[in-house]
Amino acid sequence: MKSLAEPAIQAVRDGRTKIFPQMWEKNYFEWMENIRDWCISRQIWWGHQIPAWYCDKCGEVIVDREDPGACIRCANGTLRRDPDVLDTWFSSALWPFSTLGWPDFPPDLEHFYPTSVLVTSFDILFFWVARMMMMGIKCMDDIPFKHVYIHALVRDEAGQKMSKSRGNIIDPLEIIDQYGADAFRFTLAALAAQGRDIRISEHQIQGYRYFANKLWNAFQYSLPRFSEDGVQISPEHIYSAKSLINRWILSRLEQRVHQVREALDAYHFNDAALGVYQFIWHELCDWYLETVKPVFTRGTPEEITEARSTLYFVLSEVLKLLHPFMPFITEELWQRLPGERESIMISAFPRVAEVLYDPEAESEMETVMEVVRAVRALRSERKILPSNWVEVITSPGSEDSRTVIDRNLVIIAALARAREVKIEDALREEEGAPAVARDVLVQIRSQVDPARIESERKRLEKELQRLEETIIPLDKKLQNPNYLEKAPEEVIAKTRARLEELLVKKQKTQEGIQLLERTSGFHRD
Repeated sequence: MKSLAEPAIQAVRDGRTKIFPQMWEKNYFEWMENIRDWCISRQIWWGHQIPAWYCDKCGEVIVDREDPGACIRCANGTLRRDPDVLDTWFSSALWPFSTLGWPDFPPDLEHFYPTSVLVTSFDILFFWVARMMMMGIKCMDDIPFKHVYIHALVRDEAGQKMSKSRGNIIDPLEIIDQYGADAFRFTLAALAAQGRDIRISEHQIQGYRYFANKLWNAFQYSLPRFSEDGVQISPEHIYSAKSLINRWILSRLEQRVHQVREALDAYHFNDAALGVYQFIWHELCDWYLETVKPVFTRGTPEEITEARSTLYFVLSEVLKLLHPFMPFITEELWQRLPGERESIMISAFPRVAEVLYDPEAESEMETVMEVVRAVRALRSERKILPSNWVEVITSPGSEDSRTVIDRNLVIIAALARAREVKIEDALREEEGAPAVARDVLVQIRSQVDPARIESERKRLEKELQRLEETIIPLDKKLQNPNYLEKAPEEVIAKTRARLEELLVKKQKTQEGIQLLERTSGFHRD
């Protein structure tokens, strides 16, 4: 006799039902290929009562869908029904089709069976998933679902299973009250790497609340740039954008749409969530909005129109991308966009538009960003305040890079807070080591305050003295044979690591003093 398990095994082997992550298929097969008899009765109060009746007069056992009323053998009218109920997993195994009207075949059952995906935990892979497979194929002659997604177990930040006795439970309602449902939901999605348990902490949830605030602030800046009637987006504004920054953000959006759709199709929810996160925080907010701001204040009417259309289109699409992860803030912002609109829930999810992919714009903008990053790094090393303007000098290593910098001087100056951006064949050695941005050498000159330089030099000299006073005893300790012989290896390793850290700080402090001694600046007009 063919067991119920055999067709359920074959359905997974031939791919009619796929399990994600695939590694759980091994557990599924181990259970199903070593199947044992299953006691389907339980002695509990609630459940489906077993459809079996006993005749105490003649000993007949009757199993039927309906109450027989009398014994089919001796016509005894007093029957005793089995007091047990069906096993919980037996009843649950019928769920995919019994909830849709089976054993009749109403339209809902015909339309929705088999279902698309079942999301569940690994610990009931056999108790529920396998049994739904067996009963679905037996009763419906078809698989109950096409995909099974096994989600991770949520643990505390130390990797411990949450337990009331340990006191490490995170109450979802308290978290939602404190950080919001969107931040909590996004955290779970961002950490949901396939095959790994989720380690969650309030610090992570708080970080994604900051992300929600970042998105909100981006809209607060953007909304006043649109008219009350919305923005009339024409194909030429989007698919034939002329500005580098608009072409770049549209190309990056196209790449992110492709990444998110691909990740969702493969149930890589963390990759999808982090893809949207990276786009919104870094590409949209940190680069695009900062670059396009001068366009809205000093651009030509044509430039402003193109920027407004691009911004409106990108914000609309990115809300749709983010909606599955943060449904509440995206709905709120969607309704604040100008124009009449229905719920974002029924809007079309973004599709890949390869026509927007612009590798030339991405490469050119990457060079611009590298130059800006180099300027920011030099500012940080020299402790130049963000409010202070600098002069940027670049020395491109190729004609292509020279051309890119030359036609993007305004963007570089705006993002680097530069009074002027120059292109020179060579840099002056006395102005310090340059930063490298791809094949471009970058140097800066800043207005200097002699009193401030002297104050900073004294501070660094005092820091250098403190470092030397700390380094000397550590060095002596590591030169002492008795210490090396008697101290535990982990203690010696920590001492060595501490000494190396201090030596690096000492070198950087000395370099800072040398830089201050040769620093020269330019004067404002």
